[in-house]
Amino acid sequence: MTSEHDQAVARNRAAWDRQVETGNEWTVPVGPEVTAAARAGDWSVVLIGYEPVPRDWFPATLAGTDLLCLASGGGQQGPVLAAAGAHVTVFDNSPAQLGRDEMVAERDGLEITTVLGDMRDLSAFASWSFDLILNPVSTVFSPELAPVWRECFRVLRPAGSLLTGFMNPDVFIFDEQAADKDGELVVRHRLPYSDLTHLDAAELDRLRGTEVPLEYSHSLAEQIGGQLDAGFVITGFREAPHHVGPTAEYMPGYFATRAVKRA
Repeated sequence: MTSEHDQAVARNRAAWDRQVETGNEWTVPVGPEVTAAARAGDWSVVLIGYEPVPRDWFPATLAGTDLLCLASGGGQQGPVLAAAGAHVTVFDNSPAQLGRDEMVAERDGLEITTVLGDMRDLSAFASWSFDLILNPVSTVFSPELAPVWRECFRVLRPAGSLLTGFMNPDVFIFDEQAADKDGELVVRHRLPYSDLTHLDAAELDRLRGTEVPLEYSHSLAEQIGGQLDAGFVITGFREAPHHVGPTAEYMPGYFATRAVKRA
């Protein structure tokens, strides 16, 4: 019997494929000039909003680094990091998003491995497979996080790093329809928030339908505490405003952490 969680993952796979068709900004691949610059040592990638990841969160050189772009399809981060010298594997729930990475790899002569799957299950990879995991804001689309952090810890080598971006759960207390219509911040929802439990069927279809992925707020205890519970040590923290919407004026919409697996 398929669980509600698995149904949500299947729904989000179809939704992200549709986002590729409609040109969501996070599905638009980088151009050849970006990968050319990365080959020459001029590169950056984002975890949260439009803020570049601090360079000191990465190894001094990416050459030879085994790097997992987790739930990071779309032809954006993976190709840049591959052009900068890393051995890149892109893992994503959306075939269409993975297709973006495959297209850029073929166009620009890059070696990128793509793997389709749910980020809670990294059984496609052996333990100690990677030196670095880059996970841009995507846990918001996963129904549970503890398995994600456990799997990240397992597939990282000792002293490896997990760089992850995630949503500030407080943004989910507001009424999305009011914010979209009038820019008004109306407190409506208790946390933790889930589209499946906080919206009735008609409203869910109107706001989300099958074209927009389901979202989950996830508490900071799940997002930060969950990494600690999995065995990570957090060595870096950043925040950024949400890239759209009225909450950006008043509060950070995103957080990012650098977490290290104890040697």
